[in-house]
Amino acid sequence: MNVKRGHTCAPSPPSLERTFVPQLAALFDMDGTLYDSGIDFAALRQELGFPHNGVPILKQLESSPPEQRERGIEFLHRVEAEGAASGTLIPGAEPLIHWLQERGVRCALVTNNSRASADAVLAKLDFSFDVVLTRENGRAKPDPGLFLSAMEHTGVRPEHAVAIGDTHLDALAAHRAGISEILLVALRDAFRKLIPTHVRYKEGRDLADVHRMIRDWHRIAGAATEAQDPLGH
Repeated sequence: MNVKRGHTCAPSPPSLERTFVPQLAALFDMDGTLYDSGIDFAALRQELGFPHNGVPILKQLESSPPEQRERGIEFLHRVEAEGAASGTLIPGAEPLIHWLQERGVRCALVTNNSRASADAVLAKLDFSFDVVLTRENGRAKPDPGLFLSAMEHTGVRPEHAVAIGDTHLDALAAHRAGISEILLVALRDAFRKLIPTHVRYKEGRDLADVHRMIRDWHRIAGAATEAQDPLGH
């Protein structure tokens, strides 16, 4: 190409296309969503003497007499530890997390399990999370606190987050945290009945289904983010 003396080639304008969209975050539950611990929660409730009324086991333990509460927490820790050690990753979990991370979506693990249980599961995985929050970090779901903390840690607003879980506790906590994109995987009828009609969510049969939903969410949410700030400033 011939260039006149005294003139230089102007650099091409920067592309407005962005491969990474760091303003988005995916907030995952652990047990029953990404990891199958094999814990029979119905049997666990029966062992602890708690009714099947949708109230979280941790909440019921809080209101139990001190001696029963102490025994119950010890038993819960033992069951969780066994589940973390013997459980398996749910099919579709690893490719889903990798897909999100390749696109700059921040991933958080938000679980009602203990830190010891979560750490034992994480040690078995070939991927990691930007933030991990357990019941030691705040009030357990359905309280919105853990989801709010996850969004604060990832620097993401509720409208730019998606919550993925498998029970009414995940749906309620995400809704109360202001998250509108709520995806529930393999939701059981017993849990579905405990979700109020004003709480909007989508259901997937498995993580492959949820992955397709997240692709759509990422495309729409990413486009909205681009429109707000096309240069990523």
